Amino acid sequence: MTEQKQFCTFYINKHMFGVKVEQVQEVFRYQEMTTVPLAPPEVRGLINLRGQIITAIDLRLRLGMEPGPEDKLPMNVVVRTKDGVVSLLVDEIGDVLEVADDVYERPPETIPQEVRNLVLGVYKLEGKLLLILDSEKAVNVSTDTIAT
Repeated sequence: MTEQKQFCTFYINKHMFGVKVEQVQEVFRYQEMTTVPLAPPEVRGLINLRGQIITAIDLRLRLGMEPGPEDKLPMNVVVRTKDGVVSLLVDEIGDVLEVADDVYERPPETIPQEVRNLVLGVYKLEGKLLLILDSEKAVNVSTDTIAT
């Protein structure tokens, strides 16, 4: 029997991404942020989540995509990383999907380099791809952005 894995899914620029369910603390609608002076552009600001201050990372910018439309507020996917809790700003929240390991593949060469650097692999689902985000790499903006 094939092993199943569960992923919390979300959409960025019509592409479906996922992170392991165990890494997700919660998801919620847009919340006001405090900007951080001199922070990299991917760091959209700080959010006060019930007294806990967390950094909000704009995944569109982190993945080398165009900024989201001004009239549509992003959603928050709060993930636990080894360095603490971080909010990933996404276009839309998806579902929790359970997928079989036998449809897992390495990231295809056709994916842009910025995306491929942050994706662990893909699951081929019916009519679409589920790109598995490496949340540890995605939230580590300091070393990547200083070098550019």
